[in-house]
Amino acid sequence: MNRIYMLFNQIGFSTTYYVAINKLVIEQCAGEIIKIAAPKFISWWAHDGIDYTSDMMFVRDPYIGPLTFSADATRAVVEGYTVTYAAMQIAYYLGFQQVILVGVDHKFQTKGTPNATIVSTGPDPNHFDPNYFGKGFRWQLPDLEGSERSYRLAKKYFEQGGRQILDATVDGQLQVFPKMGFDEIVSTPPRRPYPLTTRNKITPAKSA
Repeated sequence: MNRIYMLFNQIGFSTTYYVAINKLVIEQCAGEIIKIAAPKFISWWAHDGIDYTSDMMFVRDPYIGPLTFSADATRAVVEGYTVTYAAMQIAYYLGFQQVILVGVDHKFQTKGTPNATIVSTGPDPNHFDPNYFGKGFRWQLPDLEGSERSYRLAKKYFEQGGRQILDATVDGQLQVFPKMGFDEIVSTPPRRPYPLTTRNKITPAKSA
């Protein structure tokens, strides 16, 4: 999600899928995003800020009103205050039975009005790299309470479907999901990813 690709060289592998829904992130990082060698789920609302590539699928949040969870990403992907919530809906649609969160610290040193757009004045103290939202980068302050409402709704839908979301973030502050040790992940061989077939491929949404 977002600028995770800044870690690829360090960790020695890239992610199987990529998700970005925040227009500011997409527009400012478009040149880097299109180079990611993976299927990319991008917000339709930022489609005019990034060049389309054949491995890119536009998803759209058409909802106005109470927060919802979309089990069908071909119809909608609700943003819900955080890209992680969008990724959960995409994972649900792709058929994953278990989601394990890594790196969801759920804490920010930068303070201010939730969802307000600001411009960074120096190194980023909130993410794994000081250049993540570095000096001059425009970004929106997090809404942690809103994010938690989204997470609780995702937890409900996953559990109703006999599925599970676990949190393996080291020293994470999020308390919505059951915890598991990070060592349990790295010591377990990864499952084969759910294939992105014609049956479940997401097609670009049409503009209103």
